[in-house]
Amino acid sequence: MGIGTSIFLLAVGAILTFAIDASIGGLDLDVVGWILMAAGVLGLIMTTLVWGRRRQVVSTVEEPVEYRRVEERRDVAPPL
Repeated sequence: MGIGTSIFLLAVGAILTFAIDASIGGLDLDVVGWILMAAGVLGLIMTTLVWGRRRQVVSTVEEPVEYRRVEERRDVAPPL
């Protein structure tokens, strides 16, 4: 479950719990909302833990490049 899905579950759960005051066929929407919010929080925690393990810093050490000085000799003719 990703971050977007977790936030969506939290939002739907909060709407069902706090905004809607209805009961459908013996089903308590407040309880369904709390369950959805708990699932959203659990999803956020699990996603954070999984992403935290995946994003490890990897550093590489490169050996310095060996530089050589190249001297070039030019024979320049005197001006005429």
